[in-house]
Amino acid sequence: MTTKASTDRSVLEDACATVGFDPSGAEPIRLAENAIWRLPCGAVARIAQPGQDVAAAREVEVARWLEENDVPAVRTLDVPQPVTAAGGYPVTFWQELPPHENGTVADVVRFLKQLHALPKPDLDLGILDPFVRITDRIDAARTLSDDDRQWLRDRLDDLKDRWTSRPAGLPECVVHGDAWVGNVARTAAGPLLLDFERVSLGPPEWDLVSTAVKLTTTGAVSSEEYSAFCDFYGTDVTEWEGYELFAGARELRMTTYAAQHAATHAEWQEEAQHRVDCLRGRAGSPPWQWKGIM
Repeated sequence: MTTKASTDRSVLEDACATVGFDPSGAEPIRLAENAIWRLPCGAVARIAQPGQDVAAAREVEVARWLEENDVPAVRTLDVPQPVTAAGGYPVTFWQELPPHENGTVADVVRFLKQLHALPKPDLDLGILDPFVRITDRIDAARTLSDDDRQWLRDRLDDLKDRWTSRPAGLPECVVHGDAWVGNVARTAAGPLLLDFERVSLGPPEWDLVSTAVKLTTTGAVSSEEYSAFCDFYGTDVTEWEGYELFAGARELRMTTYAAQHAATHAEWQEEAQHRVDCLRGRAGSPPWQWKGIM
């Protein structure tokens, strides 16, 4: 067992003891920035990083708000949560999903249309921060050269400066914050929305850009898929004057995410470097056909 898996299991056992679940036979689903474990009782535990207690509590509140508003989404379990386990790790507990696969671009836009139309809830969602954790990710990207990491820091500073005077767009609303097909689970009963870590109040264009960059930057979405996405939502964010700024922020998030994890996963080093090379103008014109990691 890796050191991280061993730590996560210890945290899991402590959290389960608090709410009365038996962690025996628990299996990891995903061990990344946040660790997700399946319990034999049909529960799923999500372990966030120390210091993320407020965010974890907000995820639970958002899930319950979505349920009240009939948005098909993963549901929380009725236990006191989040639990702060050994080492300061906040842990939340969720209903296990039925067999599923990633959603589609059409699923994503249907959820966004529904979510963005909801009245703002009486919850402290906070304001969208498109740059959260990026500095930490750059610091952790030890496989990159010092020059590349400094370029990423300078790029971050530039985008932050421009964000404060970003162009006006659609009315502010509740945004998912990380709206892509991997955060939709397609089940036999229909798609479910997942991952509420970045739900906040902000410009809806931020959610739309997640799919748009899959067309213009990574090449993961076809022009036909994107056209249908725009037709359903009613706007094409690539035609908006703020698109380059928002896309730049999303590209930086995607690049630094890969670079951070490349430091501990040698198989992702080539992809992380490729993304940096693309942003620095070393790899021709987009779309660059970025490959998924994790």
